Amino acid sequence: MKIVFHETFYDSEYAGDPAAAPGRMEGIMEVLSSRKDRYEIIRPGPASDEDILRAHSASHLQRIKGNRRLYELASLAAGGAILAAERAYAGAPSFAVIRPPGHHASADSCWGFCFFNNISISLLRLRAEGKIGSAFVLDFDLHTGDGNINILENRGDGFRVSILNPMAREPGEYIAEVEEYMRDLHNIDIFVASAGFDQGVDDWGNLLYPEDYAALGRLMKEHSTRLCAGRRYALLEGGYNHDVIGRNVDAFCGGLD
Repeated sequence: MKIVFHETFYDSEYAGDPAAAPGRMEGIMEVLSSRKDRYEIIRPGPASDEDILRAHSASHLQRIKGNRRLYELASLAAGGAILAAERAYAGAPSFAVIRPPGHHASADSCWGFCFFNNISISLLRLRAEGKIGSAFVLDFDLHTGDGNINILENRGDGFRVSILNPMAREPGEYIAEVEEYMRDLHNIDIFVASAGFDQGVDDWGNLLYPEDYAALGRLMKEHSTRLCAGRRYALLEGGYNHDVIGRNVDAFCGGLD
C-alpha cells in the first residue's frame, strides 16, 4: 500500500491551529514508517495552479498565495492528494498523510484549519484526465466536510459525486450506517475517504475504536472492489490526540489495504 508523505509536512509553523501542531505528523509517521512490510512511502510534488483552480476561485487562490509558507504547504498537500488519487486509479490503494487538511475549504472560502479542498482537487484532476465520471466520498471526520459538499454535490457539469458523513452516535450503528449506504451505491468510478480521526474514542468525538477504523477501511476495500476494480484512496483530515492518531491511521490503512 502507498503512503504519500513529504517531510515538509513536519513544518508546524505555517499556521497556529491544532492541525498544524508539532508532533501530529510525527505521531503518524512513527507508526507507518515502522511497517515496511505493509507500506511504501512515496513523495509528492505541489499541485499546479491549474489543478487548484478546478476547485477554487482565482480570488481564493490569490488570498492563500498572500502567505507564502501557507501556500507552499497547502499546494503540496493538494499535490499529495493528486498523487494518491493517481496511484489509486492505477490500482494501488493509497493513503496521503498531508496537511493542511481540506474538507472545510469551499470554492471561495475556507475555515476549520483548511485552505484548499484536497478531495475535490484530486477528484477533479482525474475527471479532467477523462478517467472518472463519478466518485464516492466517505467523510468520517467528526465535523461534516461542508467544503466537499459545496464543491462536489449538485454540480452542473455532469460529474456525479455521492458523499456520506455518518451521523450515528454508537460505534456499531456508525459502521452499519456506512455499510448500508455503500451497499446501495452503483456506478461509482473511485472511492475516496476524507479520513478524520477526531471521532476516536480518545479524541474529541470519543466514539470510534481502532477496530472501527479498520472496519471502515475494509468496507472501502470491499465495495470499491465490487464497483470499480478496487480503486480507493484516503486523505488525512482531522485527528488531534498525538498519542493515538498513529494507531488509528494504521488500523484504517490495514483495512483499506
